[in-house]
Amino acid sequence: MNKLFFPRLAADNIRKNAKTYVPYIITCTVTVMMYYLVKSLSCNPALEDMGLGALMIVGSGVVALFALIFLFYTNSFLIKRRKKEFGLFHILGMEKRHLAKSLAWETLYVALISIGGGLLLGITLDKLAFLLVTRVIGQPVTLGFFLSPKVVGNTAGYFLLIFLLIYANSVRQIHTSSPIELMRDSHAGEREPKAKWFLALLGFVCVGAGYYYARTTKDAISAIGTFFGAVALVMIGTYLLFTAGSIAILKLMRKNKRFYYQANHFISVSGLLYRMKQNAVGLANICILSTMVLIILSSTGSMMMGIQDIIQSRYPNDFCVYLDGENAAAAVDEIHTLQAEQDFPVQDELYYSYLLLPCTRNKDSFAFQGIDMVVAVPVSDYNRTMGTNYQLDEDEILLMDGRTAYDYPTLHLFDGTYTVKEKVDAYPPNGVLSSFIYDSYYMVVPDSTITDWNASFTALTQNDAMAGTALKAYYGFDTTANADTQLAFQKAMQRASISSVSSLEVKTEAHDSFVGLYSGFFFIGVFLGVLFLMATVLIIYYKQITEGYDDRQRYVILRQVGMNSQEIKSAIHSQIITVFFLPLAVAGIHVIAAYPLMVKLLAMLNLLNQRLFFGCTVSCYLVFAVFYLAVYLLTAKVYYKIVSQ
Repeated sequence: MNKLFFPRLAADNIRKNAKTYVPYIITCTVTVMMYYLVKSLSCNPALEDMGLGALMIVGSGVVALFALIFLFYTNSFLIKRRKKEFGLFHILGMEKRHLAKSLAWETLYVALISIGGGLLLGITLDKLAFLLVTRVIGQPVTLGFFLSPKVVGNTAGYFLLIFLLIYANSVRQIHTSSPIELMRDSHAGEREPKAKWFLALLGFVCVGAGYYYARTTKDAISAIGTFFGAVALVMIGTYLLFTAGSIAILKLMRKNKRFYYQANHFISVSGLLYRMKQNAVGLANICILSTMVLIILSSTGSMMMGIQDIIQSRYPNDFCVYLDGENAAAAVDEIHTLQAEQDFPVQDELYYSYLLLPCTRNKDSFAFQGIDMVVAVPVSDYNRTMGTNYQLDEDEILLMDGRTAYDYPTLHLFDGTYTVKEKVDAYPPNGVLSSFIYDSYYMVVPDSTITDWNASFTALTQNDAMAGTALKAYYGFDTTANADTQLAFQKAMQRASISSVSSLEVKTEAHDSFVGLYSGFFFIGVFLGVLFLMATVLIIYYKQITEGYDDRQRYVILRQVGMNSQEIKSAIHSQIITVFFLPLAVAGIHVIAAYPLMVKLLAMLNLLNQRLFFGCTVSCYLVFAVFYLAVYLLTAKVYYKIVSQ
């Protein structure tokens, strides 16, 4: 046999199957490119200096895992379409080892084109990606071009391994199947599946449980653990609903005689019912990927748009000074003296004292010690800082909800019972308190109560050297000085070693690191969003092509029995619309259910502007729906062209 026979045969096979191979090669190339870009950025010394190296490493790991799963999945469409061809070759005399050689050359061609093209595009766009990151972060652009041979080798090696595993899996399928089985496998799934009511019910239970956990999670800490559990339940439930639930629904539709015995409905329902076993998995994948795109882009986009609000919440003043103990007022006087000595301009000063008590809440009772926090401000300081005039009896308090609402009329703490006189909407700003990921309960109490609670705390912790003092104070001030002058004054304060100062934070110093961190989240979010979006489009495309080839013979028969082209086209649209937009609708429901949980998770990152997050979520869904519609219109044309041949 000619040595060039198999290379030529493989090239000819790719050319003849261009409709399925070209999108696959493009997808592989783009995936290689995106992995290289994230990997290169993670190793770029300039980004490491900006504190984004670790975040990019995590992003490259996610892209690597996604690439492995996604390329295996998309390759399964190719193998399914080729099995009949492999079976025919085998019947005509080609042995399985010959098929394996031909497939090896095909895989090699795809690997070389994809890896070579992906690396070329990645190297070309690497500087642009770096400039985009630095632009978003607001850092100065560095000269030069970063190219790491290690990253190139890592990318090429990783994707060669993926293609080797894909090839091994394809050969396994060929070697474990007879020629007749290969011929039949391309039409697998055409038998009418049974309605599995138990699995359909289990799907509803899983999705319902995921929704329940997402909507009933009360605090941010629980939200972290709940998020992954809820995601797992919803994913399992989605697959069960699409695979078992959809079949059950279609059979119910078939029982409705008035609906079923119409030309369009009869063709679409019967066609979907016979192929739903293989169709449902693709629909579930589209739904899950769509949900991921919407959640990732809406959350990271709102974080990026609300970055200034986040920074303002974390750093309410240009200088934030946190003090301990009863000598806080004397420490503030020392700072005033230093400001005068340095001729440092000061405006909008804010000073108040407060108690910080670790506790555990049980309904309306608070027990000392725990991971939650009670924050109590004396009413005199609250009135002075907030411009109010509240008067409180000794057993009365004002309360502001933190991340978890408090709906009881009374409150028990330190063996005392206090009536919640009123809920307040605002509290003196404090960056450290806003950064707490645990539940915090903000109270305004009589000045005498502050003294009593502090004494009780001191008595309970007198044998605990690590407990410290519960009495705190916050002193914040703004300035018109430039950044360099602010940093110089910060160093002057640090050199002065003012007593009682436990922490000093300067907004100018923290601004770049905050912007860098959240910009990194946004950049990774966009990368993953594009990847998931690409996966969604490709799955839709392959789904339409696969179903088109499966349906072509059926529509030939329908034309032979008298249906015209317009009736067939109407039936096609009825069939596609019946389920095509179902993943989009279910993805929207998933996003709505996940919204309260995402609000709590974003609150941990100091994004408290729910209106902004809601607007981003709705905007992302509407834009995605338009994009989804465009993909539908394009792929529907491909489908109709195939069945019309």
